[in-house]
Amino acid sequence: MGWISVALPAVPLLGALLLLLPPRTLRAPLGTYGLIFSGVTLALSLLLLATFDYGAAARMQFEVDRPWVPGLGLRFHLGVDGISLPLVVLTALLTFLCFVHLSRGRTPPRTPREPAATQPSGGRAGGALMSARPRALVFTLLVLEVGMIGTFLALDLLLFFVFFEIVLIPMYFLIGIWGGAGRRPASIKFILYTLLGSVVMLLGLLLVWAQTGTLDIVALSASHGAGMARSVQILAFVAIGIGLAVKTPMWPLHTWLPDAHTEAPTAGSVLLAGVLLKMGTYGFARIAIPVLPEGAAAVAPWLGAFAVVGIVYGALACLAQRDLKRMIAYSSVGHMGFVLLGFATLTPVGINGALFANVAHGLITGLLFFLAGALKDRFHTSEMPALGGGLLARMPRLGSVLTFASIASLGLPGLAGFWGEMLALFGAFQPANGLPRGLFLTYMVIGGLGAVLTAAYFLVMLSRVTHGRPRPLTTPSPTPGESPAGDAAAAVDDRLIPGTPDERPVAPLGGTPAHPSATATLAPSPADNRLESQPAGQDPGKEAPGDISSRELLAWTPLVILILLFGLWPGLLLSLTTPPVQTLLGVLS
Repeated sequence: MGWISVALPAVPLLGALLLLLPPRTLRAPLGTYGLIFSGVTLALSLLLLATFDYGAAARMQFEVDRPWVPGLGLRFHLGVDGISLPLVVLTALLTFLCFVHLSRGRTPPRTPREPAATQPSGGRAGGALMSARPRALVFTLLVLEVGMIGTFLALDLLLFFVFFEIVLIPMYFLIGIWGGAGRRPASIKFILYTLLGSVVMLLGLLLVWAQTGTLDIVALSASHGAGMARSVQILAFVAIGIGLAVKTPMWPLHTWLPDAHTEAPTAGSVLLAGVLLKMGTYGFARIAIPVLPEGAAAVAPWLGAFAVVGIVYGALACLAQRDLKRMIAYSSVGHMGFVLLGFATLTPVGINGALFANVAHGLITGLLFFLAGALKDRFHTSEMPALGGGLLARMPRLGSVLTFASIASLGLPGLAGFWGEMLALFGAFQPANGLPRGLFLTYMVIGGLGAVLTAAYFLVMLSRVTHGRPRPLTTPSPTPGESPAGDAAAAVDDRLIPGTPDERPVAPLGGTPAHPSATATLAPSPADNRLESQPAGQDPGKEAPGDISSRELLAWTPLVILILLFGLWPGLLLSLTTPPVQTLLGVLS
């Protein structure tokens, strides 16, 4: 059955290569084309899930081991165990759901005053994406899937690095071409941070190769760090850890993330949060901890310190955000902090919690970015004050799913977000032997405070967006000399005063109060190309954006089901990850 491991990255690669043929040779619509290849990949991952030997989850299965570059001893080595299996299925699922999101999207009509080049911050809607270079978009997403799945299957250090790097270029173009108004600086920051981190990681991998003479991850894990002095292990762990921490992202190497998430289109944000961040944390479980056990034990207290700072920092940053997508982006910094804290404990409980939180975060945050994209599609803004509140009254189904995803992300018991954070904190209560227990108890308390702050910022967001009575959506008139179709961010800056029944006027940036006539009942952004100002006497509800569409329901339902399933039955994941975690910790004993 090793052919499945080869077919998983080969199918999307084949789909991408076929797109290089002349356009006349492909008859199927590009949205359907992407659905077919991502759907076949998802089916292969489900076949992998169905035929996996759960009684031997710690053993590598579906292995393929062939010479790659014989002169250097490099091998094309793929396989899957209980740690990588959930992430392979998660990657295939989220990629397929992104194509579902894109396949039937309808491009909203543009208002006469809006130039075609104008884009609101945060990227185009699903239908608009498929109308802007659709062939290149499908090609980019399929190549991205190749790199993501290959990273979780690779069992050779250099092969892991190759797949790890493949994802950078398509994600760079996904943000830089199909992103929002600030897409260029966001994409450049993304590529610079991740490339620099990858260079440092490559140096660490080469150091391991120089010391051991092999790049085989299975052999290196079985050797328990033999052949490497403690000082070498610490140096290699720091180098590899920095590269992984940039992708995770760990504070203070996170600053590329909010801009990338805010400017990326919905599909890019979903895959960035749901999969790409997991590639960094997966590297700690697959390479850094088992291959360099003494280095892991020495660096663990520092890793825990950075983790808890990230938890609190991410929560406080979320409380200060006005943009929904940016708030969700900063929430990922905090959630990944819990994952890193679990790894830092070097205990079965903590590492199981980290692996569980990895999958839960991919499901929940992927759903949150789908929802943020749906709001952007309807209102052409993700600024919470500009949305006007009362989403449960305007669109009850959309508001209900947003509430569900938010309470799952804040860690409500019974939903998937609870178990990973709880197990990570419990692991910090009793860390591995040799680690300072008093210090980790402090980390546990700080992490608990971060969990409380997480609940706070999600509840504040819900109070602003979903609750209350719907208020008229207002936007200021353009100032003299400013184009009416200026950047969408200008419509939702600090000039915007939350609406009241009598609609107060809006003050421009200079602080001079605007004339009362400067306020009109409009869509939330001057770049709005779906909702226009309502004529006097017309019922605004007739032009209100619709609730959840059938396409959105199809894309979101699997995530809702899995969040409930793993929340109510966590043993589904924990029984899969526990055997390989125990093997991993046998390296440390």
